[in-house]
Amino acid sequence: MKLIIAVVQDQDSNRLSDALMKANYRATKLASTGGFLRAGNTTFLIGTEDEHIESVLSLIKENCKSRDQLVAPISPMGGNADSYVPYPVEVQVGGATVFILPVEHFEQF
Repeated sequence: MKLIIAVVQDQDSNRLSDALMKANYRATKLASTGGFLRAGNTTFLIGTEDEHIESVLSLIKENCKSRDQLVAPISPMGGNADSYVPYPVEVQVGGATVFILPVEHFEQF
């Protein structure tokens, strides 16, 4: 058994959640915040058997696409302002960051 931890952009969260439910995968959703853009994310915890890993990864890839977005930079607080750019910059957001961990023991009550 494995635990899949998938961090996805909030914009992709409902689409992925619906796809997981339709495929009969259970998932726990946690609200999270990214450190780089300080934007909202959703972290999914998905427990599944080893033979279903590729299927779950396919659902994540299909429903969590990366895209370009204009982002207003965060002003430096007490840091060096020499490299601070005061206008929006285009960055790539979305997609998913996925971790797959082994599960030694699992119980459901």
